Amino acid sequence: MRFLSALWLCCLLVACSPAAPADQPEIETFLQRYFSTWSAKDMTGYQSCFHPTARISFVGAKGQTDSQGLTDFIHGQKLGHERSPEPMTEVPTDMKISGDARVAQAAVRWKLTKGRETVTGTDYFTLVKTPEGWKIASLVFYND
Repeated sequence: MRFLSALWLCCLLVACSPAAPADQPEIETFLQRYFSTWSAKDMTGYQSCFHPTARISFVGAKGQTDSQGLTDFIHGQKLGHERSPEPMTEVPTDMKISGDARVAQAAVRWKLTKGRETVTGTDYFTLVKTPEGWKIASLVFYND
């Protein structure tokens, strides 16, 4: 009986594990593009990673959130690059992706470098597959 209980538990855990979508390599490439366009200050390319109705939320250290629509968010990113005395680059350091052919979620650890300063954090993406490819429907992020 113990064997059957253990077998049932293993099957349940496998069934509940988030499956990686079949097009995970495509999603990884998309996420790499998201980071590379931002780092290259290509705000047109960066904005094209988002669905037009996307919402972006920053979570502060005490749990407070600031949420923006796409237009305001892109404007703020553009100003951030323009006002930075040092070039900024952001690279993903780890990706965990789950979902299916229509919707995927990704948790991406990243490292931002600005001169000698380094900041790390996490982005939580909800992605939707559109006729143009994967797009960001929502992004929730924070700095460590």
